[in-house]
Amino acid sequence: MAPWYQASAPGRTTVSTETVAHSDLPLPVPAAAALSHSERVAGHVRCCIEEAGGALPFDRYMETVLYQPQLGYYAAGLHKFGQAGDFVTAPELGMLFGRCLARQCAQVLDTLTGGTLLEFGAGSGALAETLITELAALDALPAEYLVVEVSAELRDRQQQRLSTLCARHGVALRWLEQLPAVPVEGVILANEVVDAFPVTRFRLVDGKVLRAAVCCDGTAFKWDWLDDLDANGMEAQCAARYNLPEGYTSETSPRGAAWVKALAACLRQGVLLVIDYGYPAVEYYLPERTMGTLRCHYQHHAHDDPLLYPGLQDITSHVDFSALARAGQVAGLTLLGYASQEAFLLSLGLLELVPQGKDERTRLAAAREVKVLTMPTEMGELCKVLALGRGIGEPLVGFALSDRTHSL
Repeated sequence: MAPWYQASAPGRTTVSTETVAHSDLPLPVPAAAALSHSERVAGHVRCCIEEAGGALPFDRYMETVLYQPQLGYYAAGLHKFGQAGDFVTAPELGMLFGRCLARQCAQVLDTLTGGTLLEFGAGSGALAETLITELAALDALPAEYLVVEVSAELRDRQQQRLSTLCARHGVALRWLEQLPAVPVEGVILANEVVDAFPVTRFRLVDGKVLRAAVCCDGTAFKWDWLDDLDANGMEAQCAARYNLPEGYTSETSPRGAAWVKALAACLRQGVLLVIDYGYPAVEYYLPERTMGTLRCHYQHHAHDDPLLYPGLQDITSHVDFSALARAGQVAGLTLLGYASQEAFLLSLGLLELVPQGKDERTRLAAAREVKVLTMPTEMGELCKVLALGRGIGEPLVGFALSDRTHSL
């Protein structure tokens, strides 16, 4: 099943091409079985390119290599999270992130009767496990915990990790492949989810805004640039608003905006929390960010070539939080807060939760966790937290120390 946010692409006309060089990337060489899987993914991409008339828009390429059933990075049985995978997310570092987040969830759930906690892309289930455990300690458990997950393999792992815990605490646990049919009351969480939404990549060439696509170069792939974007669309508006120079390359996320709109329709009362790498638009489209924010992750190596090892690597783009906030407000949600991850976690009492025992190993592990979560050069400033909601009358405690909504 394709992701629920899938959208079709308009017609295309090829106007220019450029070949991507892979030879200088200092990445680990995949094992033979992984290379074999990647070739199956590449074969499917080549079929998609042929069906698209020779050039596959990049958002569709990104969707295919990440989410295609049985093949895509998030749909196949690849170990993605933690030290043995390709990257480490905040919940994988330890319990401090989840315990802080539980305090914010508790504030919202306490205003509701029962309430729902809905998590998008629960990964290994680490965050859900910590949230349920901490909410139980705070006497603020939701009536149900819902997980929207497109990967069957990840659903199985999450079920093994969470089923007994939820049953013990009397929390109904369900997995969904799309948004709930009935509007919910509670908290909707998306931690490092939106950065993996397929994006439209664009470039300014001779005064025109062109759209990136992928075409074949023998058995490999290369970039194509298509003259098929709406002259009044999001990309053209960004180019004009921020006076982007010739050759400037960046991304927009129409699917991210559509996702927020869809969530607004299924949130009767409560809060949507988006935690991810990103910037407000004025920083997203800075003149010096000439090649955009597209990044790939393979075995803890970050690089900028999404055409390499299709199906084996994660592909992400930083989040334009201004666009998400605007989409939410247009859809009837209230902007409740925007802050760095550091300020958000400190507001929720991060330092109070650090273990103070005599075990040196525990203290060192906690110190490292705090450092990664809060230091500006780690996740502290790079990750932001956006809160949108409906029917919430009191300020959210996570934004008590700092609220940068004015920057959006």
